[in-house]
Amino acid sequence: MAPRPTAAFFDLDKTIIAKSSTLAFSKPFQAGGLISRRAVLRSAYAQFVYLVGGADHDQMEKMRQFMSQLCAGWDVATVREIVADTLHNIVDPLVYDEAVSLIEEHRLAGRDVVIVSASGTEVVEPIAEMLGADRVIATRMEVSDGCYTGGIEYYAYAEEKARAIEELADTMGYDLENSYAYSDSVTDVPMLEVVGHAYAVNPDKELRKAAASRGWPVLVFTKPVALQSRVTFPPARPTLAALAVGGVVAVGGVLWANARRRRLGA
Repeated sequence: MAPRPTAAFFDLDKTIIAKSSTLAFSKPFQAGGLISRRAVLRSAYAQFVYLVGGADHDQMEKMRQFMSQLCAGWDVATVREIVADTLHNIVDPLVYDEAVSLIEEHRLAGRDVVIVSASGTEVVEPIAEMLGADRVIATRMEVSDGCYTGGIEYYAYAEEKARAIEELADTMGYDLENSYAYSDSVTDVPMLEVVGHAYAVNPDKELRKAAASRGWPVLVFTKPVALQSRVTFPPARPTLAALAVGGVVAVGGVLWANARRRRLGA
């Protein structure tokens, strides 16, 4: 009997790239007329807080609501065009060299590479394709007449990531016990628990504790690299978007936290 296929599941922000994937596009979104300069400045501060502190579950939920409302009325085609035009300039220098090596190793070992992110598919899919990933699990926002309504159709976050991985495993026949998962956040403990080989990457304090209690190895990625100069991956398979879910929902939860601090300090 042939062995079942296996996969490597990667969170995106602070696991493969060195910052929030959606917040990284704040300046191009401003240039495209989607957000104001004030929003760009707030996202820059949010990025700093995100990198040094992370966000808890309640902050993430508030961020989900805030960003979905901010995106209401955005033209989907415009968002996709902006991401396509600026992808390499914005994201390429932020990719961790160590993550690229891991992805290459898994592909050479015959495993599928799946990006699992709470950010939206308009941002995640192009990054995943650039990395040579096979499939994507990401957030989807509601669309009507080519524009975002401000509602969220699907949110790839926390326990939902684990559920989506199990569903994909049933579809593809993955052997999860012999599969791998990588993440930086304690909110992804459910995702890490569904595979036999879990790794904490640049973990926040709570994930570091969880990893220690569960015996998960801790990896430290520190070398952002220009992907095109690092390695040329084979093209992603046609099934890249098989489980992709869309929208432009930032990961971080820190814009709301910043706004709350400002209100309390007022």
